[in-house]
Amino acid sequence: MSTGSGDIVLVHGTTQSAAGFEPLVAALAARGRRACTVDIPSAGANSAAEYAELLAAQLPADLDSPVVAAHSAAGLVLPATAKRLAARHQVWLAAAVADFAGGRSLLDELRQDPTAMFHAEWLGVDPTSDPVLATYFLFHDADLATLRAALSTVAGCDLSTVYAEAPTIDPARLPSTYLLPTADRTLTKEWMARAAAERLGTAPIEVSGGHNFYFADPEGTAERLCAL
Repeated sequence: MSTGSGDIVLVHGTTQSAAGFEPLVAALAARGRRACTVDIPSAGANSAAEYAELLAAQLPADLDSPVVAAHSAAGLVLPATAKRLAARHQVWLAAAVADFAGGRSLLDELRQDPTAMFHAEWLGVDPTSDPVLATYFLFHDADLATLRAALSTVAGCDLSTVYAEAPTIDPARLPSTYLLPTADRTLTKEWMARAAAERLGTAPIEVSGGHNFYFADPEGTAERLCAL
């Protein structure tokens, strides 16, 4: 696979801390790519733009031609973060893509048809409250040693203000790659594929694994990111 250049910024979702990217950061470093992680402050801002400012403040001043990758609900802050960092590419890691054309917040979309976006058994579940739930929904693709490591990175992050915010930046303003895990037990495969096509203008790239697939397969994920 061809190798790109520049730094990669990794933005965690609402059920795993930035430590969840450590295996991926190491795999990227082994391929000659610098990856920087950020910590989203739980309930720390009132809008995606405000979160973008908080994340940008954590990054080195010499950030080079960045690609920004976000996981899960952090997809809602990805366009604002990419704009703030003057990123050249966005990567959606099983991530939510806001309905910019429809002007709907995530909550608006969920109220209309929650099971179009999420698997029914995921609705109302908090995987940070029970390692069994975290294993079943997030890390069911991991071997035992990887699972033990993964569970130590589980952490909640409140992005409720962004869930209620109508998107102000078109997520299709930059080129995007959408990595769609085919065994995801949170977001439905159909919704992710449709969001990639209709909201980003790209065909998703299917990868094996569950919702936090990058933890179980950091090498494969790094290969795909290094092509950008």
